Parts: sequence; structure tokens; C-alpha cells
Amino acid sequence: MSRQSVALAAAPSHDGRSSPSSTSESDTAGGFTISDLARDFGVTLRTLRFYESRGLIAPARSGMTRIYSGRDRARLALILKGKQLGFTLVEIRAMLANEEKKGGADAGSASVGGLQLSREQVVEQLELLRAQRTEIDSAIAELEASAARFAKA
Repeated sequence: MSRQSVALAAAPSHDGRSSPSSTSESDTAGGFTISDLARDFGVTLRTLRFYESRGLIAPARSGMTRIYSGRDRARLALILKGKQLGFTLVEIRAMLANEEKKGGADAGSASVGGLQLSREQVVEQLELLRAQRTEIDSAIAELEASAARFAKA
């Protein structure tokens, strides 16, 4: 994982909160439990298990206990940032795999929230998000008109 990705783990998390410190009460031999990550990142245990089943994170095991490394924490931060930016898990997995293969940034990409994105990915995602914003603005206008009619009644 590139230095940018590791640095993201120390930066503000996906929801703007400061990332938790790297030590935890239930720190397990230098790792983190599933409960630690769920609490620290504001996700459910089921979400973490789902990401594991999709190969996005790969915790070690100690018996039946999942032990998440600092690398897993950094990957989770990137996954959540990718979701926040509107990318699918398939797209995020490809970005993570590409980053690991290339070892970080190249000339044809830019870092957005720690994710290496090509120009095409940025443009495509911007178009998608703008279209969604247009639909949302339209829905808001309809609801505001309905609310105004209720206020007059």
C-alpha cells in the first residue's frame, strides 16, 4: 500500500471525525478486533464481514477471532472513502488492486481521498453525481411544493 494510503489512516476518517488512535483497549497483539473497527469507523459487524467476504479486507485469524492489522484499517478507510464518493465495491476493489500492483500513483492518475483515480474515473463519477444531484433537486422541489400546499390548507 502506498504512503498516501497509510497516511489516510491518520487523517480525518470518512465522516469527518478524527481517526481513532492506533491503540485500543482491546488491541489484540498489535491488531484490532472486529468490534474495534466497527466502533472506530461507525460501521456494523455485518458490513466488515461482508467486505471480508468480497475480498476487500483480509484479517488474520486467532481461532475464531478476526484480527485486523493497520493495513486492514487503512484499506477500510479507503473503502469507506470510495463509497462516500459514490463508487461501487467492484470499482473500489479494482482501484485497491491497481494501487497495490503499481505501488501508488502514476502520471495518469490523481489521489482523491487516498484513492488513485484515473482522469476518466473522475470525469465519469462527476457526471454521475451531477445527474443524481439534478434528480435530488427535482425531488426536493416537488416535496417543497407539496409542503406549501399543506401549509395553505
